Amino acid sequence: MNKHGDIPFTAEKLKEIINGHQTPFHLYDERGIRENARKLNKAFSWVPGFKNHFAVKACPNPYLVKILHEEGNGVDCSSLPELLIAERLGIRGEDIMFTSNDTPPNEFKKAFELGAIINLDDITHIPFLEKNAGLPEIICFRYNPGPLRQTAEGNVIGNPEESKYGLTKQQLLEAYRTMRDKGVKRFGLHTMIASNELNPEAFIQTANMLFDLVSEISEKLSITFEFVNLGGGMGIPYRPEQKQLDLAAVSEGIRKAYEEKITGRGLKPLRILTENGRIMTGPFGYLITTAIHTKSTYREYIGVDASMANLMRPGMYGAYHFITVMGKESAPHDHTYDIVGSLCENNDKFAINRQLPKIDVGDVIVIHNAGAHGHSMGFNYNGKLRSAEILLRENGQYELIRRAETPGDYFSTLNFPGASIDMS
Repeated sequence: MNKHGDIPFTAEKLKEIINGHQTPFHLYDERGIRENARKLNKAFSWVPGFKNHFAVKACPNPYLVKILHEEGNGVDCSSLPELLIAERLGIRGEDIMFTSNDTPPNEFKKAFELGAIINLDDITHIPFLEKNAGLPEIICFRYNPGPLRQTAEGNVIGNPEESKYGLTKQQLLEAYRTMRDKGVKRFGLHTMIASNELNPEAFIQTANMLFDLVSEISEKLSITFEFVNLGGGMGIPYRPEQKQLDLAAVSEGIRKAYEEKITGRGLKPLRILTENGRIMTGPFGYLITTAIHTKSTYREYIGVDASMANLMRPGMYGAYHFITVMGKESAPHDHTYDIVGSLCENNDKFAINRQLPKIDVGDVIVIHNAGAHGHSMGFNYNGKLRSAEILLRENGQYELIRRAETPGDYFSTLNFPGASIDMS
């Protein structure tokens, strides 16, 4: 995984890309994504059938989903368009995990049609699914441990007891009993209680919790589980002082729990699944933007041509993203700036009181770790247009994988009264 400040492209290559594609745009590093996917697979090679189902919501571009699928990832989908991306790429069956909440009937129907593993979020979804799609061959339920688990400060999912997701333990028992009695014979168990977590112990605790549940439910209901899905939430070090998640420690802790609570109790071997998104693409995506204004009032401001519409995390969560000023990597960081966009909201800031080199109009600014929950969380408020996505191939070439929106795109769903107007 990249170290802070590392960039997989030269200033010359970036200039070449900018000459053909106006900033802002998101730029992704294919080599980094592939190498990182192999690293995760290797960490869990001890368990037969391990698979990460890439959380498509993190970066729903078919090119990136295809790359990860080629590296052994399935897909974790939570909406109809995400299912359609999988279908268009030829991904079907149990390579798809469909985990949603408050799900419309047509989305369950599509997931059923594709043969996805359907992961139900509530016990009332059983009759809803049966009525609108049918009973699948394999079923999974999402567990919410409530007050039994507390999440780290800043976890955007929130503490389980306050979360809208998942079933209680008693509901789980009733749900599996109901499905068993309806003739379903294949079962999985899922939870998701971490977000951008860097402490290996959090994932080890989750594995222990699910293995204990598998043992208890198997004994009480005489059913056999095929897999546990530990969810996602593997974090990346956005801040320079943070350390990368120790995948070896995560894997070893889970292996010990597995040998004690699954193998050691004589249970049928379990596949282990995950649904990570951020760690798969986050460190390998960059928001490229250009300084277009300077402003000096009570603070020093650098206005860039990107905005919160291109990267919502800093404005929404107060999230930190490392910033490089291209060509000034070795210059002293002796100026204090707010790096801001043009949205009519004062939280439209990529950095606040950040020590950076002197920035001039025309400087190209690289915002790091923007490869997950970046472009995908974009929006059109203030009439902002969604920017392009570009893939830096392993051979050093680059490819446009999503064009920038035009005013015509913005107005394409509107009906204007009176005469037509050219919106191109």
